[in-house]
Amino acid sequence: MFFLFYKNSVKNFIYNLGFYSLLFIFITSCSKDDKDEYISLPSLENRLNAGGETTVFLTSSNSFSTPAPNLSSTNLDMHLDGDFQFEAAFVTAPAEVNGGIGPIFNNTSCVSCHPKDGRSGFPSSINALSGFFLRASIPGVADDGGPVPVPNFGLQIQNQAIFGYEPEAKFQVNYTPIIETLADGTKITLQKPEYSLIDTYVSVPSSILLSPRLAPPVFGLGLLEAITEFDILLNQDINDADGDGISGKANYVYNPISDAIEIGRFGWKANTSTILEQCAGAYSGDMGITTYIMANETGYGQTNGDDGLGDDPEITEDILNQVAFYCKTIGVPAPRNLDDESVKRGALLFESIDCAKCHIPSMETGSSLISEISNQTIFAYTDMLLHDMGEGLSDNRSDFLADGNEWKTRPLWGIGLTQVVNGHTDFLHDGRAKNITEAILWHGGEASKAKNDFKNLSTKDRTDLLSFLNSL
Repeated sequence: MFFLFYKNSVKNFIYNLGFYSLLFIFITSCSKDDKDEYISLPSLENRLNAGGETTVFLTSSNSFSTPAPNLSSTNLDMHLDGDFQFEAAFVTAPAEVNGGIGPIFNNTSCVSCHPKDGRSGFPSSINALSGFFLRASIPGVADDGGPVPVPNFGLQIQNQAIFGYEPEAKFQVNYTPIIETLADGTKITLQKPEYSLIDTYVSVPSSILLSPRLAPPVFGLGLLEAITEFDILLNQDINDADGDGISGKANYVYNPISDAIEIGRFGWKANTSTILEQCAGAYSGDMGITTYIMANETGYGQTNGDDGLGDDPEITEDILNQVAFYCKTIGVPAPRNLDDESVKRGALLFESIDCAKCHIPSMETGSSLISEISNQTIFAYTDMLLHDMGEGLSDNRSDFLADGNEWKTRPLWGIGLTQVVNGHTDFLHDGRAKNITEAILWHGGEASKAKNDFKNLSTKDRTDLLSFLNSL
């Protein structure tokens, strides 16, 4: 255990020794008057290839949806086949093309939840077709170690239904304002949401636990899957052995494909271990489309959602594999303005207030069946671990080893292009943060010190930090 801790410390230090030397100078030289114009700022050019050889250099609305440029012609063909299926909209059965939606569901296509392969915005009408949905469970642990499904509702609430069927429920949200005051006197009003169900088709257990979700970007997923379990565990510090107030732990989850417990990588609580399972889960839970992995529709055995057709699976194994391959091989957008002085200063501040202890800038991929994503140095800004984010973000719902306060560190690559690609800046698991500043102010728990340090930054320092984040 000491070896892992020691190797982790060394690895995170030497990935850019010059950067940390400059960070020390920056911290010890800055005065309260911000007279740091003579400090030698670091070069960030080594971070330009955020996705290694899969990096794309677009700053348009297609920045999140371009094939990795290093794909072979064969793999590019498979990627494009998956792209076509990712955009396929499903309709009511029977239909010659894309039949089988529902009978109860949340949306009709992959791209509807992940527009332009990016981040779904919070819907203006919460029950409209969108990338928003509610996970659900009741207290306890299921046989597979995961959450316990809600009787008559399952693990996800479907608020849509085909003709002749009734949705499980409609969503409702109410907000409580919370005011945060920054050091320069700026007041930020956060809106804390509280979600509930109305118009349920049957009564809901009083013990039901709800957890909101917005669909995140899908680029770079293959690279994250290719990070070795060993390298992820190097950053785990469950008992806070180094005393920095930040622990981090891996989630371990059941994979129905391998019938084994594996390290969790995907989902807001790292509750899925592979992209293939994630795709099958989305087809099933979001669209009611069955596969060879998940053969039952979302309403199976329920009075409002069992069509009894017995015609599954509704998409072939080839299609599911194509979609998973597509998600693995989308190129990662490069950062921008890395030679800008404000961005460089922001990068130093990002380190100095400990944001980088969870949003670790650099990791490496191991060997993958897709050679193009093997052995790449990437700058995703994540440790792939769970962290206690405090009561403010808690959903009070466990998910395998993740408790109600714990969430996986989200990658930050591409965050500054969200407005360009998706036309909004709704961040965090349910879009409650309407910009990066609000997202930081929602941090608590292990991130409380970083949040408070952010609040205490001067106006200029805060602007520089945000410049850096928006460059990613």
